[in-house]
Amino acid sequence: MDAPDLTRRVLIVLDPNFGERLKEIWRDQPVWIVMSSVNDPVIQSIWADSPGQSHLTGVTGMPCYESRGAEGCFLAYLDDIDLHHGPYSTKTPYTALKVIGAPLTSAIRCALSELGFVTFSEDTEGFDATRSAAEAKRIRP
Repeated sequence: MDAPDLTRRVLIVLDPNFGERLKEIWRDQPVWIVMSSVNDPVIQSIWADSPGQSHLTGVTGMPCYESRGAEGCFLAYLDDIDLHHGPYSTKTPYTALKVIGAPLTSAIRCALSELGFVTFSEDTEGFDATRSAAEAKRIRP
């Protein structure tokens, strides 16, 4: 299997203790990360050190209350993520998601399936989801 095209992948980090690991993996791909006392200083540091990043390449902090849990946070932000990285915002919409800090639940799988994601794989940190370029470009009501 070919390596993913990182310019068409969105990384979503729902682990409130991810912290410094973000600095190692965020470049060359857009990242949405849950804000927390551990993650906030790293997010602020990246913003300060890389002010020229756009919504297609930078780090976005997600205020997400613990009462929602990882699944609730993911589902709450999925439409925003799709809007910012989908066909309304770029000619090359995202085709892959890498999610760290949440399991692939039936609710998440269902929500992603509605966006055309058909391939899912789980690992110890979370899951990956992919869809075709044609599905990524499709405008949904």
